[in-house]
Amino acid sequence: MHTVTPYLVCGGAADAIAFYQKAFGAIELMRLPTPEGRVMHAAVRIGDSVVMLNDEFPEMGSLGPKSRQGTSTTIHLYVDDADAWFARAVNAGATVKMPLADMFWGDRYGLIEDPFGHSWSIATHVRDLTPAEIQEAAKEACG
Repeated sequence: MHTVTPYLVCGGAADAIAFYQKAFGAIELMRLPTPEGRVMHAAVRIGDSVVMLNDEFPEMGSLGPKSRQGTSTTIHLYVDDADAWFARAVNAGATVKMPLADMFWGDRYGLIEDPFGHSWSIATHVRDLTPAEIQEAAKEACG
């Protein structure tokens, strides 16, 4: 485990696990069902990181992004081949929010939304820049 671990609430955690396996090559580490069959707790490994997740429990105020009409967070995947990871996620059913492109800060970067409403950015570092070069490039990109 790392110091910070995302914990996702999903409307359909079992389906989310299957999607993350197909989209990101996730490996299921564990799943704890409730007596009625909802996922109380699960964990998957994506690359070298663990993502925990569970089903919605509206009776406890635990709702996923779809039930809340959106998310305010993005999970960032820093990978060896952004193009391959991005394509795999889209082929698995993710929606493109920002197509992959070479960005002014030196990464190839794009943004998707998974079928459960979670936002994922996918990036690969492609070139080194100094902080001054990034600042100048940001002025051009945002100006």
